[in-house]
Amino acid sequence: MPKPPSTDAVPAIPDVLLVVGEPRTSEPLSALLELAGYRTVVVDRATHAGPLLTERRFDLVILDVTLPDTAALRHSRRLLAPDRPAVLLLTGTGEFLGSLPGGGTGRETRGGPGADRRPAASGRVAEVLARARQLVGSQEPAGWDGALRYGDLVLDDATRRARRGERTIELTPAEYRLLRCLLVNADRVLSKEQIGRHVWTDPPTDSAIERLVSRLRRKVNGEQPALIHNRRGFGYWLGGTVRP
Repeated sequence: MPKPPSTDAVPAIPDVLLVVGEPRTSEPLSALLELAGYRTVVVDRATHAGPLLTERRFDLVILDVTLPDTAALRHSRRLLAPDRPAVLLLTGTGEFLGSLPGGGTGRETRGGPGADRRPAASGRVAEVLARARQLVGSQEPAGWDGALRYGDLVLDDATRRARRGERTIELTPAEYRLLRCLLVNADRVLSKEQIGRHVWTDPPTDSAIERLVSRLRRKVNGEQPALIHNRRGFGYWLGGTVRP
């Protein structure tokens, strides 16, 4: 049976603190981030975020600037530290407002010089995920070669290509997103709804998901032992033949 991705090959899971008051924004965003390989903590008030920032280190803070108590974070020692986390600014409805890279760049958040105030192309959580990847991606630890592995299957984030053993697997953008989602969640059954949120911007039909999974299964499995499976009535998973 193929071995799960080793801790030597896969980077440490980035920790994200979501400070968002509206559950209709925080819940789908948290779910999407976790499917993409992040570990999230969600609070609905800035005053609750302060103690968490003191107790543990986060790689990214996603902050709803419409919360009435955001002033509570302005003087947080953690956000002023040289190795502070990156900060991504949102409205309560999930619209991207701007960002502050981590690591003590000297730039300020909302209201200060240098803040990134580009309007979002849309208010969808997929836009926020893309911004999160930009901010956290620069903080990946040394030795991370940009690849996810499961047995002889390798997905290279840098080239957006996959290989199985010596066989190269050419992927469409949607197939790449699906395969990455399955690899990050190896040996875990994902529902069609979970897959749909990660791979598509707009909710897909069940048949669209089924067609995409079918194409990817043919490419990945080929003539080799199957790695992508269907658990009827539940969803799909990547892993060995034993059902999780």
